Amino acid sequence: LLSISCLGDCQLHTSCGIQKCTTDFVSFTSHLNAALEDFDLEFCKALRAYSACTYRNSKVCRGNLVYHSAVLGIGDLMTQRNCTKDGPTSSTNPEMSHDPCNYSGHAEAGEHRQGEKTPPPTYLFCGLFGDPHLRTFKDHFQTCKVEGAWPLIDNNYLSVQVTNVPVVPGSSATATKKITIIFKSYQDCTDQKVYQAMTDDLPAAFVDGTISGGDGNARSLHIVEKVSGKYIEMHARYIGTTVYIRQLGHYLTLAIRMPQELVMAYEESQDLQLCVDGCPSSERIDQSGHLPLPVVGKLLPWGAAAHPLSAYTLETATTKCHEKMLVKDVYFYSCVFDLLTTGDANFTAAAHSALQDVEALHPSKEHWHIFPRSRGGSVGRDSKFFVNPGLLCLIFVAYL
Repeated sequence: LLSISCLGDCQLHTSCGIQKCTTDFVSFTSHLNAALEDFDLEFCKALRAYSACTYRNSKVCRGNLVYHSAVLGIGDLMTQRNCTKDGPTSSTNPEMSHDPCNYSGHAEAGEHRQGEKTPPPTYLFCGLFGDPHLRTFKDHFQTCKVEGAWPLIDNNYLSVQVTNVPVVPGSSATATKKITIIFKSYQDCTDQKVYQAMTDDLPAAFVDGTISGGDGNARSLHIVEKVSGKYIEMHARYIGTTVYIRQLGHYLTLAIRMPQELVMAYEESQDLQLCVDGCPSSERIDQSGHLPLPVVGKLLPWGAAAHPLSAYTLETATTKCHEKMLVKDVYFYSCVFDLLTTGDANFTAAAHSALQDVEALHPSKEHWHIFPRSRGGSVGRDSKFFVNPGLLCLIFVAYL
């Protein structure tokens, strides 16, 4: 944000209130997260409040170098963020700026009531894409069967259920064709809202036809259509949660970011949640992170067209995926597995978009990429396939 230091002359201008202006600005912005949609709106409000504070102190701070640095910095930031000079401002009293329908807001209010600074909220990420590949809130990566309807999330604030169908005959791999999300009613911020997406039907509205929950002006819950029929975002400001849903080819992908304390707010009866605990062992396709290699050239069951499961070889699938993903992490290997399993190039785009969603929503950049583990249990960044024809396994061999 702004980097402002006292240059030694602050004590000579005891009546100058620039330090209080700066402290208030930091209070207004410290909880904001650039990944959330309302970041620019809230940041501009804080900048206008900061500017108004400097204006009130313009006479008494006239000879203060810190004051003039702040004024110049505010102007530069307002230009960078396309902030208008006129418009709403953050409260001049941060202690009174509590917004019950802003998750970050009531986290901040709790800090001020306690009279001390506490760490900002911890956010978690979960994603589902491809055949299907699951990244849990614990950053565990799995490939599962989970055919039919399964709950990804089921807590006191949010329920997410996906329905998966087989992708090709003769394979246990499935992909997502339906997503149902229930935002549960919360205080005065929103009534219960249900969203449902299916292949070739990705609406930009809830099932009741609305695009927001609660007071539409507050925008505590709303849907944004990014690409018509192909990509929507849902922003639930009151629970600090963002959801991305895409259709790529014939199947859907999902990515979600949610505060840890809300993720863990569930009862014992809500214990089956794929995003929390992963897939049941009986539903896993991968074995300790190693994916089974489809038998290239295997004929489909009797009655189906007699052609290979995939037109891709290991070499051509690797080349195709490497065009989109330069880093050979689990998203790259999932792409190769999906191409060999289905022959559908749309799964390349699904893996690439899933990684983009991680980069947009996952709070820790150092955890964006997950790398396959070697048989010794260590993680390598340069990995290749080793095919064992006898076991028909796809094994990731890591160079340490």
